[in-house]
Amino acid sequence: MNRYSFLVLAAALGAGALPARAEVPRVVTDIAVTASLVQQVMGDLGQPEILLQPGGDPHSYQLRPSQARSLQEAGLLVWVGPQLTPWLQRATTSLGAPDEVVTLLDLPGTHRRDYGGGADDHDHDHDHDHDHDHNHNHNHNHNHNHNHNHNHNHNHDDGGADHAGAQDDHGHDHSGTDPHAWLDPANGRAWLDAIAEALSRRDPQNAATYAANAARAAEEIAALDAELKLRLAPAKGRRFVVFHDAYGYFTAHYGLEPAIAVSLGDASTPSAARLKAIRDEIAEKAAICAFPEANHDPRLIAAVTEGSAARQGAPLDPEGSGSAPGPQLYAEILRGMGEALADCLTDG
Repeated sequence: MNRYSFLVLAAALGAGALPARAEVPRVVTDIAVTASLVQQVMGDLGQPEILLQPGGDPHSYQLRPSQARSLQEAGLLVWVGPQLTPWLQRATTSLGAPDEVVTLLDLPGTHRRDYGGGADDHDHDHDHDHDHDHNHNHNHNHNHNHNHNHNHNHNHDDGGADHAGAQDDHGHDHSGTDPHAWLDPANGRAWLDAIAEALSRRDPQNAATYAANAARAAEEIAALDAELKLRLAPAKGRRFVVFHDAYGYFTAHYGLEPAIAVSLGDASTPSAARLKAIRDEIAEKAAICAFPEANHDPRLIAAVTEGSAARQGAPLDPEGSGSAPGPQLYAEILRGMGEALADCLTDG
């Protein structure tokens, strides 16, 4: 063996004896909103994959074979939780979970609220400033024991007037945790830290980059939050109608009146009895605006507001279905919603 061959062989054997270099993990997310937050933390280091395809129903979706493979091969799954995407919980149970799972609704410091209108945590200061040193002690094994008993039964009609935490025509309870928690910008800011920590565990060599990206993104959300608080202040006390019960985090954060929701939180088709009750509520509370929703038929909003004084506002898009995926999507959702509400509720 010549000297060159010996050196090559020695280098190869030596490299094999060293621990494997950590790499940027392959990240899979449930919806585009989650991916937007992850992308802000990853920056140029990588790009998360989104399982829910454009136009898909987050409450009921069937994974493609290629997506099932991506889920199995991923090093990190970041998702809101089974309350929003129960199909993903079933998939991770049957296919096997990635090495690490971050369930955003389960993170310490997350403000959670019930469909009934109350918060189901009591340790979250809704107006406090995050210092980005939360020391999240997460259990990242997938044995989360998701026995939440939220009873968030889908595709049932609600026959009662009390649309928040009501029972549907079949007696099923629609109370439990509202999963649309990203519409509270304080949650978005807190989640950035947890995402950075999870990425850093998989890829410690880039930990400083993840932390810096998360801090910068949190500052941008805080600036947008302050802007929206000023924009929405004149809209306080004014009642309005929305397509489905998904806006409680947003209205609570900005001190707005709770929205009158035509459909339940799973966007199921309301019954005739529910529609009548909603019409009565619109008249009783003198709602001044009604907002259709992206990806849903606007005729339902038109039907319940016919004959009332409520004028129609711009469509709301709580999941960002009308925006291109990417790091900018989260801010676009919050800004678009705030501007639509302010424009109609305050006459521009």
